[in-house]
Amino acid sequence: MPRLRPSSDRRAAARVRAVTSRASANPAAAEPQPAAGAGEATRAALGPQQLAWLAAVAQHGSFAAAARALGVVPSALTYRVRQIEEALDVLLFDRRARRAQLTPAGAALLAGSAHLLREWDALAQRVRRIATGWEAELTIAADAVIDARTLLELCEAFYGLGAPTRLRLRSETLSGTLHALLRGQADLALGVTLDAVPPAQVRLHTLGEVTFEFVVAPHHPLAKQQPPLTPDDIRGHRIVAVADSAPDGGLTLGLQPGQDVLTVPTMEMKLQAQLRGLGCGWLPRPLVQPYLDAGRLVACPTTLPARTARTGYAWRADTASPQGAGRALRWWLQQLAQPRTRQALLMHCPRPLPTATLLDSGS
Repeated sequence: MPRLRPSSDRRAAARVRAVTSRASANPAAAEPQPAAGAGEATRAALGPQQLAWLAAVAQHGSFAAAARALGVVPSALTYRVRQIEEALDVLLFDRRARRAQLTPAGAALLAGSAHLLREWDALAQRVRRIATGWEAELTIAADAVIDARTLLELCEAFYGLGAPTRLRLRSETLSGTLHALLRGQADLALGVTLDAVPPAQVRLHTLGEVTFEFVVAPHHPLAKQQPPLTPDDIRGHRIVAVADSAPDGGLTLGLQPGQDVLTVPTMEMKLQAQLRGLGCGWLPRPLVQPYLDAGRLVACPTTLPARTARTGYAWRADTASPQGAGRALRWWLQQLAQPRTRQALLMHCPRPLPTATLLDSGS
């Protein structure tokens, strides 16, 4: 990286020596003393643009590379960062090495600023929604039981409105679907389990029920075993499970103690794994029915309790009613109020068997 001007280095070094000298001579003097108007100056130095400059330098490792990415000359970026450091009276970057490295203070500033940037974005979105009624972006978290084709058909219908709202889809599983909503990572959650009482800040409506079948490929050993299968029968064979997408991954369904397990990220991959005979497991009946009809999967009766999942859709209570939501969320809630839409999302509407691919050629 280009070397900073010697005069800039000398000023920075002198500032460090001065602070160190004051601290050794008078420890009380080392404590920052707020000056009149210091709060305003600090806030002016820590706006979204200034934080973006600091993040760019940290990401690219040099002022020159960051300046190119930001479309400014290196000297201008260096000057702006100096202004931030002087307003805070701290050094944010160690410039002695070839790379511009964050000091502990700089690292703490950037780590804490991520939350501020999200808050600024949220505030800007709220302002735009108030002004136009349309959200800038709507994020939908869809559980593994939600039919992707139906969801995309709804996206197609939404885009037909010509709305300015950008859509973002998230694939979640088990407790991760509600977790995404609670953490502010989604505005609408589809396929949330109804077994637990929702938090007060969540509005939850019924989507429907999904029945699961225990299925295996025709060439799997369990397909030839005398039904009904007992837990001991199942425990001796690998089960295919979809991972809980919540950070703690706390929810597990259908596993027997000590059973070998193949964990996959999506319901579609679980289906493909079981078509290839890589394991056994429970799959939504609407999803597997075409494969059962075609003889590519076999349903195995078991002595275990029948598995039926009660699911719903949820949104945060700051938009407690559809009328109080933004126009994009209100449109989606109107679609979900229709029984046919809810049935299609849970694959209760007949679908043709997908064309065979390399991945599902296990029979």
